Amino acid sequence: MQALYAYQQSVAADLLLAQDRIAAAFEPDLSAKVTPDRRLLEGQRKLGEAQLREWHRTGEMPESGSDDQEVAEAVRNAMAYYQQMVKKENTFYGGQLLHGAESIHDQYLHLLNMPQALLAIITDDNERETRRLTGPRFEVEGTARLFGNAAFAKVHENEQLLQTTIKHKLQWDDAEETDALRDAWQREMKPDATVQAYLAGKNTGLVETDYETDMELLRHLYKDFVFKGEALPRWLESSDLNWEENRPIVRNLVLKTLKMLPHGAEPTQELMNLSANWQDDRDFAETLYNQTLTDDAKSEKLISDSTPNWDVERVALLDKIILKMALCEMQLFRGIPVKVTINEYIEISKVYSTPKSKQFVNGVLDKLAQDLAASGDIRKSGRGLLDNQ
Repeated sequence: MQALYAYQQSVAADLLLAQDRIAAAFEPDLSAKVTPDRRLLEGQRKLGEAQLREWHRTGEMPESGSDDQEVAEAVRNAMAYYQQMVKKENTFYGGQLLHGAESIHDQYLHLLNMPQALLAIITDDNERETRRLTGPRFEVEGTARLFGNAAFAKVHENEQLLQTTIKHKLQWDDAEETDALRDAWQREMKPDATVQAYLAGKNTGLVETDYETDMELLRHLYKDFVFKGEALPRWLESSDLNWEENRPIVRNLVLKTLKMLPHGAEPTQELMNLSANWQDDRDFAETLYNQTLTDDAKSEKLISDSTPNWDVERVALLDKIILKMALCEMQLFRGIPVKVTINEYIEISKVYSTPKSKQFVNGVLDKLAQDLAASGDIRKSGRGLLDNQ
């Protein structure tokens, strides 16, 4: 949905740029030997822009065309420019859609490297204090238990995390990010009562019991200072525009991963994936994006015909995108029940669109689903999909 919205916004800007090219073609040449006829140039510009808008609205040039070859040439150039840009926008935002989803997984793996980054910061700070005061301070000994934390080590030793970190460059090597983690440690983590109790405690000698204590401390750091707190969430939000939206997904992946790493887990333990079958989900997202754009004019007409009391041009862009995606999904993906599709897009409209959008989306989709099922354009197959329900 976000990719389609960004695409539509960009395409609208591209049309304005195409109009600007027509306007530029009929700018008076102030260096010409003959004084330009400004009235003629203004008329040519308006005619060219009107023909471009008509072509964009209908997909066809006005029947009259233009007997003025200069206008015709300017319109052809503007059309070619617009079509070239639309093709680029399609490819770009389709790629951004997949990159944005896959970056969630990278962010999750990146955050799994937080414990080692924290130990590096504490080491650096302690060494700096040691050099400054020519001798070890109590604080160095006070953090010793963290360096023996078996849960930290268990995460760090995971082979998949090690390999993916190197391959995708997921280390904590950004100076601002490191400063945010240092600030979180000094102002939030270290003074925290739970952290202080852990640092002051001693191992029981029971390996699994001690491991669970170590793991509980690690879960606490993530829950209260990475996904809550101030310094790290502030940094994550500033460095990733989609962080607030992605945060629950990343949090779920991190905390589920920690549950998958008991004391007996091997370094070869496979980590969480973005979904149960990401390749299928990737194909679904890519197909839905491309087909929604392909069916844009068809869906626009369906929406217009189903809302006779509404000017479809005045329907909120986001609502139209939600409706078009839902129409595409209902007709293209035969294994998804119609009711599931409608409910899903109603929920999307609640989160992203206006307060009244859910009723509008519900009403339009319910009517269109019945019409399309009656005409045979919606055909569902598979277990539990009788009567297109």
